[in-house]
Amino acid sequence: MTDLAIAANGLRKSYGDKVVLDGIDLAVPEGTVFALLGPNGAGKTTVVKILSTLISADGGRARVAGHDLAADPSPGSSSRGGPMAVRAAIGVTGQFSAVDGLITGEENMLLMADLHHLPRREGRRVAADLLERFDLVEAAKKPASTYSGGMKRRLDLAMTLVGNPRIIFLDEPTTGLDPRSRHNMWQIIRELVSDGVTVFLTTQYLEEADQLADRIAVLHDGTIAAQGTADELKRLVPGGHVRLRFTDPTAYRDAVSAFPDATRDDQALALQLPSDGSQRDLRTILDRLDSTGTEAAELTVHTPDLDDVFFALTGSTDIPNQATRPATRPAQSKENVR
Repeated sequence: MTDLAIAANGLRKSYGDKVVLDGIDLAVPEGTVFALLGPNGAGKTTVVKILSTLISADGGRARVAGHDLAADPSPGSSSRGGPMAVRAAIGVTGQFSAVDGLITGEENMLLMADLHHLPRREGRRVAADLLERFDLVEAAKKPASTYSGGMKRRLDLAMTLVGNPRIIFLDEPTTGLDPRSRHNMWQIIRELVSDGVTVFLTTQYLEEADQLADRIAVLHDGTIAAQGTADELKRLVPGGHVRLRFTDPTAYRDAVSAFPDATRDDQALALQLPSDGSQRDLRTILDRLDSTGTEAAELTVHTPDLDDVFFALTGSTDIPNQATRPATRPAQSKENVR
């Protein structure tokens, strides 16, 4: 059984009368990417703050990197762990960059090395290695205030890695980045995980979770509405279908007879059939079409995506990734499939 990097049970947090977390459970295996989704204000950042020891939970228990967040770290205590032990094992990159724009990228790295009490020579070596890894060598001597948004996020993450954490919390790390910079950050995250690092990710980009996460949890009204792999979550939502389009009116009429329960579009000469998009389901549709001697000009498969999951589970009109989301989502299509 894979060891858990993060395990939380019944976490609760309130601010006055507002309940932010109402008893959530999380399990994050080592060496994986775990994505936490939810509308704005759902409590994603609160979860990160609790698990990274920045604030305390009002209730529940959590273990991070094998350490109990609530353990008493005082001398003579029989318990092991506590906030200090957790902090030594993790790195945190928040929504807002921790980069100091008044000093150079290299100086930011060396400052972080000093904070980790690395010997001077080792600190310079670690800083140089990370600047190279994150493609920041040419900019290393320039003030960080001159960096682009993507460069600042890379430097921020490089600074997080100075202490060689095995668990990294990334709280909306690509917000505001252009598509190229976001894809560059995705590649960096994949490389970290391939090295055995565990990544706990909150994001406003549903595509990001779909691309990166081994497991995803959807946070809504202080509870986990659903949790699983992207494919498992997509199967929770109905609405998958196959669309058959015809160019020959006679073929269309024959298909209508073969699929009397299909949704018709007589103007477009198209039929829409409920389907989970599986190979078996497609074969059944094509076999029935064959039995009439009819051939579709185009077959298009639509399966629910994480957008559909998000809306179904949260009922939210707060659309993640609204700035980059297209007005309509093209279905996965395969023309002239036969």
